[in-house]
Amino acid sequence: MIEIIPAIDIIEGKAVRLSQGNYEQKKVYSEDPLEVAKMFEGHGINRLHIVDLDGAKANRIINYRVLERIASRTSLIIDFGGGLKSDSDLDIAFGSGAEMVTGGSIAVKNPEIFQRWIDKFGAEHIILGADCKDKKIAVAGWTETTDEEVIPFIEKWRRQGILKVICTDISRDGMLTGTNVDLYKKIKEVDPGNYLIASGGIGCIEDIERLEEAHIPGVIVGKAIYEEKIRLKDLAGFMEN
Repeated sequence: MIEIIPAIDIIEGKAVRLSQGNYEQKKVYSEDPLEVAKMFEGHGINRLHIVDLDGAKANRIINYRVLERIASRTSLIIDFGGGLKSDSDLDIAFGSGAEMVTGGSIAVKNPEIFQRWIDKFGAEHIILGADCKDKKIAVAGWTETTDEEVIPFIEKWRRQGILKVICTDISRDGMLTGTNVDLYKKIKEVDPGNYLIASGGIGCIEDIERLEEAHIPGVIVGKAIYEEKIRLKDLAGFMEN
């Protein structure tokens, strides 16, 4: 059974979605992310992926008050990411109610800090963000593409203790054009034990079904829900299996 993880991206305290990570292509879907989170919870969702897009640009946690409101007023299990760069950022995130945090840029630019997080907070609380464009890792809110290949990058951190990986195909993110199933299959073939969470491009229920058929453990769904390409009631079947 594939785990369904809705996403809430935050800018200036509002729930938004971008297209291909472009901050100039921002659409506000709700002035109050808590109401969105409650809607998810009301349809049987128990997981939530929150991205602090302001934090991703500022290189420090910004929208922790939004996290705190959602965590304190719902029972959702939340992973939180976006600009986390220091132990104090993680202390704030966990103190505000996050069960897990996601680190991407930090794992590339300051691997010693990311390793310390795994050791200090526990691998079960740290998710590797492997965001890629043309199979190369992208960082700094997706504004920079590195020379690191996505699969070796993931495998390196799996050897260092990482248990869960969110892999986003940036070229598909927010485009509703279908997910990169072939990429996720290759990642799983290299390491079948990887709890891989696919992200980017989900546009219909069939996209989720294809990932489930490929035995991908989890999927992040964002714009398809907000644009009503996928109805929350249609996700019930995945949660009942």
